Amino acid sequence: MATFLYKLGKLAFRRRHFVALIWVALLTLAMVGAASAPTAASSSFSIPGTEAQKAFDLLEKRAPEAAADGASARVVFKAPDGEKVTDPANKAEIVKTVGALKSGSDHVARADDPFRAKTVSKDGSTAYASVSYKVTSMELTDEDRDALEKTVDKARGSGLTVEVGGDALQAMPETGSSEIIGIAVAAVVLIITFGSLIAAGLPLLTALIGVGIGVLTIAALANALDLGTTTSTLAMMIGLAVGIDYALFIVSRYRGELAEGRDREEAAGRAVGTAGSAVVFAGLTVVIALVGLAVVNIPMLTKMGFAAAGTVVIAVLIALTLIPALLGYAGKRVLPMGEKSRLFGGGTKDRAVGEDAKPNMGTRWARFVVRRPVAVLLVGIVGLGAAAIPVSQLELGLPDDGAQPTSTTQRKAYDLVSEGFGPGFNGPLMVVGDLKGADDPKAAAGEITKTISKLDDVLAVAPPMFNKARDTTIISVVPSSKPSGIETEDLVHSIRDTGARITSDTGAEIMVTGTTAMNIDVSQKLNDALLPYLALVVGLAFLLLIVVFRSVLVPLKAALGFLLSVLAALGAVVAVFQWGWLGSLFGVEQTGPIMSMMPIFMVGVVFGLAMDYEVFLVTRMREAYVHGERPGQAVVTGFRHGARVVSAAAVIMIAVFAGFIGSSEQMVKMIGFGLAIAVFFDAFVVRMALVPAVLALLGDKAWWLPRWVDRALPNVDVEGEGLRTEAASDSETDPDRKPVRV
Repeated sequence: MATFLYKLGKLAFRRRHFVALIWVALLTLAMVGAASAPTAASSSFSIPGTEAQKAFDLLEKRAPEAAADGASARVVFKAPDGEKVTDPANKAEIVKTVGALKSGSDHVARADDPFRAKTVSKDGSTAYASVSYKVTSMELTDEDRDALEKTVDKARGSGLTVEVGGDALQAMPETGSSEIIGIAVAAVVLIITFGSLIAAGLPLLTALIGVGIGVLTIAALANALDLGTTTSTLAMMIGLAVGIDYALFIVSRYRGELAEGRDREEAAGRAVGTAGSAVVFAGLTVVIALVGLAVVNIPMLTKMGFAAAGTVVIAVLIALTLIPALLGYAGKRVLPMGEKSRLFGGGTKDRAVGEDAKPNMGTRWARFVVRRPVAVLLVGIVGLGAAAIPVSQLELGLPDDGAQPTSTTQRKAYDLVSEGFGPGFNGPLMVVGDLKGADDPKAAAGEITKTISKLDDVLAVAPPMFNKARDTTIISVVPSSKPSGIETEDLVHSIRDTGARITSDTGAEIMVTGTTAMNIDVSQKLNDALLPYLALVVGLAFLLLIVVFRSVLVPLKAALGFLLSVLAALGAVVAVFQWGWLGSLFGVEQTGPIMSMMPIFMVGVVFGLAMDYEVFLVTRMREAYVHGERPGQAVVTGFRHGARVVSAAAVIMIAVFAGFIGSSEQMVKMIGFGLAIAVFFDAFVVRMALVPAVLALLGDKAWWLPRWVDRALPNVDVEGEGLRTEAASDSETDPDRKPVRV
């Protein structure tokens, strides 16, 4: 592989105009596609095989007028202090507003008058009107939302407090300027690392081109493939991080080859042949982890994984082709600004690569770890273990409007309903009864209502509603606890447990659905899929790393280290978002259960990213070992060449992920924090401390591989041994050829 990539790098360097033109054409094509594509009309959320989904499907078939999966809005009215919503003036204004809600959009299926629906609080201070739409929230147009907001604003002018909850006003998450701050931090780190504005700008430019192509392609295909807004957010997050990192490693290796006296074309070829091999395998591990999300069998998660994986593939291709092409344009400007500039990358003499080179910080740290591997190993494991302790208290769920910022109308509406009616009214359960097998459908529906009303944590049960054929009933059940509470989850399971008895008594079958039940089913499905997913992803990556490192123990150590870093990162997420530790620092306004997809999502993404650093750092150690160095010295050599760049790459990735902590969406905020802290633990504790300590303890055994396995595995030549052979043959062909210093 190294030889093929070496030739590819030289070809891209020589044909730089053609390569650059291809990527500009692809970016332009993606822009045209995104601009001309129709707006995504829908982003349906389904979880095949769950009871909640079966109930939705049944309602869609037998009672489409119920619009079970349509958008909804809850308009909450609160009377001024000392007044009641039942006072004539207030009542008239509310009835008028409900009428305006009905006529405001053709997509409104119904808007319930709170006085007829009896959704007025006992003290008369609060009332709410439920608005149901014929289409999903993603199919609502801007005109629909504007009509809703204008009607609400007009009602506020009467003196009533009016807020809107539900998903009808759901919009694209706002991340603010924090993403730009993350990119700015990445730029500063690159300038300090390289000491050259051109060298620092190349990774940023190519990463933005790759992300641009990826995100614009997602936008172009969003309508055809039913892609949600979170899909492009994840692709942007992952694409920026790996795009900058992969380009960083290629440019860094290119400058190292120049420092050894090679001409620019040869240096570009060797940089792609050696560091490029690591990029390919690191990218493969990320792709495996993201594509493996399909195991969960949640279409939305599968699409997110495939879209992000596609962006990673683009980042790899750009690193292997566009980077060497741009290096051809850059000339000597990729070198540091000053021979003595220590702040910005150090002078050329300080970066000498021979044995007499002045030890850098990476070399000194590696020597310290090699001398005291047991102490470093114990401190690292104990520290990560302590950070992982909160995982034992992990509670999973999906955020509702109660997790929204207090400044939003959704959160205000949530709080008003909780105060006026009780927290359970924010997440009523929908019990769907299939009455086809019942002898007396009306009596069966009554029995269902009676049985459910006797269960614990039930605050209210509405009278059953029937479809036109009267073979299906819908019963609304209001829990006593909030939608994301453990008590509500227990109630859902209790209702489902009574299903068998109800069927035997009446012949009717019941299913629990609605947003709250759907969230519970998603959490359960994700929990059930975690171990199979972990086995698949870690197993495939383990086999891939055996091929890369020609070792059994090194990939095993990599996988165990990853588990430590993920557990520690999940512990930090629990401490901040569930317990509220330092919550105000990260903008957490409401603690609650951790997003149910967080564990499996972090396993997938962090595993891929963790293997990046493992591949980049350990391949340099493997390269030194293969070329004759002792195991301990090989560890030091790997750090001398790679620690500075890996550290810079980790800081950049942390900065990019941390930029998403400023999002207004709790889910995006949690993902950004979780990935940022996971990269910190994995890069600076596991890869920088535990990895060299374990390799120092194992010595030659670290690189042991059974002979029969060695013979069976393909030789991918990540160390670039084939390049030495090719260089030797070139020297024999042209004995007068001498290295040129630039």
